[in-house]
Amino acid sequence: MKSLKYSLILMLIISFMGCEKSFEELEVDSNRPVSVPASLVLQSVQYDMYNNTGRAFSAEMRWNQFYCSNYNYYATNEYQWSEVANHFFTLKNVIKMEEEARKAGLDAVNPYSATAKFYKAFFYDQMSKRVGDLPLSEGLQGITVLNPKYDTQKQVYIQILKWLEESNSDLSALITKGNQTLTGDIYFGGDLRKWQKAVNAFHLRILIQLSKKEADADLGIKTKFASIVSNPAKYPLMISLGESLQFTSNQYNKYPSNPDNFGFDATRQNMSRAYIERLTERNDPRVMVTCEPAGSQLKAGKLASDFTSYVGASSGEDLADMSSKAGTSNGADFAPGQYSFQNRKRYYNNYVGEPTFLVGYPEMCFNIAEGIHRNWTSGNASQWYENGIKASMDFYGIKNGANTMTYSRNGSKDAIESRTFNIDFNLTDYLAQANVKYEAGNVGLEKILTQKYLAFFMNSGMEAYFNWRRTSYPTFYTGVGTGNSGRIALRWIYPLSERTSNSVNYKAAIDAQFSGKDDINDQIWLVK
Repeated sequence: MKSLKYSLILMLIISFMGCEKSFEELEVDSNRPVSVPASLVLQSVQYDMYNNTGRAFSAEMRWNQFYCSNYNYYATNEYQWSEVANHFFTLKNVIKMEEEARKAGLDAVNPYSATAKFYKAFFYDQMSKRVGDLPLSEGLQGITVLNPKYDTQKQVYIQILKWLEESNSDLSALITKGNQTLTGDIYFGGDLRKWQKAVNAFHLRILIQLSKKEADADLGIKTKFASIVSNPAKYPLMISLGESLQFTSNQYNKYPSNPDNFGFDATRQNMSRAYIERLTERNDPRVMVTCEPAGSQLKAGKLASDFTSYVGASSGEDLADMSSKAGTSNGADFAPGQYSFQNRKRYYNNYVGEPTFLVGYPEMCFNIAEGIHRNWTSGNASQWYENGIKASMDFYGIKNGANTMTYSRNGSKDAIESRTFNIDFNLTDYLAQANVKYEAGNVGLEKILTQKYLAFFMNSGMEAYFNWRRTSYPTFYTGVGTGNSGRIALRWIYPLSERTSNSVNYKAAIDAQFSGKDDINDQIWLVK
């Protein structure tokens, strides 16, 4: 009996030890898995591309001078921004996405790794063109490198160009193998052929953005640009609006301007003079699609079909003066204002709105036109320029012949009192106008950049501003309303986290670039 008792105790001990879990097993929280599908991480990365880089009707659109705030309780038109958005959090997710794809058994080159190179290029570009030098070669190393050194902006862009080249090559290899699916993709439904075109269109944007460095042998801007444009077999490009990399709103991710926030901002902002003037001086019907006629002009007897009925406010105007002129509607009996509102019938009528380009086909056309104009490659600059204009007209549904335009007379979101009118349009006649027709020299370059600006309306984040900063086209307006002593700021400052947790390397970067001062009015290498 005694022997049996000890045997039973020993069996219980062995049984208990067999059930005992290791420390590593115990620390795993079943509600917080250590591994998630790459497709889920991908969606987070892709949404950040749209949501955190300058959405339609965001503050960035005031800095693009597409519209102006007229009510300082909510916003101003000042260029007094502070620190750059920290996209390193998203970049960590890009790396996590690559890791999860490999854990799932995918090859080293797979749809996630191929597009990851594009995301890295995209987010590093978003940060670097705002601040300058960045941690890259030692960045994103986790606890391995807690205080990463900064790479120069030139080094950053050399790496960006390398990522884009590799992304195109990897996508080609995957497409050839028949591996064309990117599960979880919210933009192209996993179609790698469309992704390859978007990558190459973005590559052209980066090269154009580096136009001031076209003679730099390390960058090879002209050669790279010519290779992409002249070799569609290796570098396929977008051929239509439908191939644009764009975000489409839905009932869950509502268009920023929608019936819910009608009362908040529908009359709190007027259209900008920088935008409206470029349209009205060209008799451009896009102004009638995106804007409403100014109430005071209608009260004076003008028709909505008259281009002079559309009036923009200068971003430099004193906000108190602008507010007193803003009015609340464009109806003669509804406190008409002196400036145009955005077309509230178009932008506040539903939750879907219009697609928002991240990298659009019209921009690609204008970038090619600009590159040819700068003699970076052979080709027909005029044709690409006209392709860009036509694509932008198509985006707004403007066609040859009669076009019906609609606007809201009083802006009511519940019972919109609409007014319609017709405007005739002929693309050939539009392109033949003296201030539209393509020509060589600086005037031709200004025309390309002006049309690109108009096509950027409520699209592509702050690309309109970045093109202005690079070229000074089109005219932006300044004054007391823009703050910053009447200047338009040229860069952002670094995140507080860098100043506090990576202070030694941060200080070295500031000393090297700006003589020790992290200031929004200093020029970065990119635009010198």
